[in-house]
Amino acid sequence: MTGSTTPVPVAVLGATGAVGQTFVRLLQGHPRFRLAEVAASTRSVGRTYGEAAAWREGALDREVAGLDVFPCTPDAVRSRIVFSALDASVAGEVEEAFASAGGVVLSNARNHRMAADVPLLIPEVNADHLGLIEAQRRLRGWEGAIVTNPNCAVTVAVVALAPLAEAFGVRTVFASTMQAVSGAGYPGVPSLDILGNVVPHIGGEEEKIQTEAQKLLGTFRDGQVRPAELTVSAHANRVPVEHGHTVCMSVKLDRGAGPDEALAALEAWRGDPRCAGLPSAPERALVVTRAPDRPQPRLDVNLGNGMTVTVGRIREDPVLDLRLVAMGHNTVRGAAGGSLLNAELMGRLGMLPGVPEGAW
Repeated sequence: MTGSTTPVPVAVLGATGAVGQTFVRLLQGHPRFRLAEVAASTRSVGRTYGEAAAWREGALDREVAGLDVFPCTPDAVRSRIVFSALDASVAGEVEEAFASAGGVVLSNARNHRMAADVPLLIPEVNADHLGLIEAQRRLRGWEGAIVTNPNCAVTVAVVALAPLAEAFGVRTVFASTMQAVSGAGYPGVPSLDILGNVVPHIGGEEEKIQTEAQKLLGTFRDGQVRPAELTVSAHANRVPVEHGHTVCMSVKLDRGAGPDEALAALEAWRGDPRCAGLPSAPERALVVTRAPDRPQPRLDVNLGNGMTVTVGRIREDPVLDLRLVAMGHNTVRGAAGGSLLNAELMGRLGMLPGVPEGAW
């Protein structure tokens, strides 16, 4: 079968940017996908990828470096599976064009995340939300699909909250983020603005944290997602860390639980079993540390090849129920790696062009 023996050709849109480069790096040597095409803005079209990309992701495969850069249009890109690292200023219409042409778009952009018929997906947490694709195709009249991954800080927070939501229910979350500079792309935040400093504002970030978590932890029923009855208050801060978003949270539970019960629920959680063994899936999506000073980006960010979220400092909260700290890799689990895992799960479920169900 095609899916079991021959890697499926895929394309990356916005391939020269920071997240696009992470997509390219993660696709190099991937056992299920073959990076066949790269696409970017008009200033890069007509050049080779090696010429167009200011490469900053380690070793660049020679074959990939020689790929021609195409325009971000379905007429120019043949692959029916496309990973979108496009900026939100252009992503909306471009992604819709690919889906309308029959392509499956795995998007890192924010444009379609909150659309009622578009899955906002963390595979271990809410794989059943892929059921929205049927409604999406019916309502929009296309054969393709758009599937999104969440904001990078939201991903870290929700992987930590999901076991608590399953075991006890989560009612209220107060979250304060410390977000790495790589989350701002390249060149990102000027060095004189961030070195030795904390910037207590990231445009649009707090709103994403407050709304996306509700959809991710919502219930899929009768062809739609009913958002979780969850109130989130967020503060977003940029800090001088290269990779790794840290989220400090205080949590009010529906059914009160102490730190020991919460710790047991977190340690026992494995997420959706359909993700087990997928190429990008870590052995554990969530790891609990009992060290009093962890997690730390410098020590924990690359756990599970950057796909594991680390949770620690689980303790009683004098205002709500619990306090905890979660940390994860923002450009891997929170961006390109998250989209890649979404595609792998869809492949296993027979939801990708050219991949029969059960082939993976």
